[in-house]
Amino acid sequence: MRKFAWLVVFMLVSAVVVQAQDAAAEKKGPEIKFEESTHDFGDITQGDKVEYVFAFSNKGTEPLILSRVLTTCGCTAPSWPKEPIAPGEKGEVKVSFNSAGKMGMQNKVITIISNATNSSERISITTNVLPKKEAGE
Repeated sequence: MRKFAWLVVFMLVSAVVVQAQDAAAEKKGPEIKFEESTHDFGDITQGDKVEYVFAFSNKGTEPLILSRVLTTCGCTAPSWPKEPIAPGEKGEVKVSFNSAGKMGMQNKVITIISNATNSSERISITTNVLPKKEAGE
């Protein structure tokens, strides 16, 4: 009976080890990780142009390539590295927002498309656009 119990324990431990190895094998490849995924500019005045830099790193095992960065409107312009980001290295996505013609609360989502295992990531900026003050106010 003891041999049977040890055999069952051995089989269970072996199954757990194999599953852990399979999970580790699935994690191979590039992985993008942003330090922060949102930024709030607070109140700005209509016509102001603001920008923010989102820092990220490649937490994966292979080079990370950002193929596209998409925005929800033409008032938001991104720039990103075109060269591969090596494992363990850092990069930046700079987002510029032009508030001309905008009013009130604004929430702009930026979608990053890459070769990462988490291939589609989203970051966002928010701001409250106040009316431009008239001369003499």
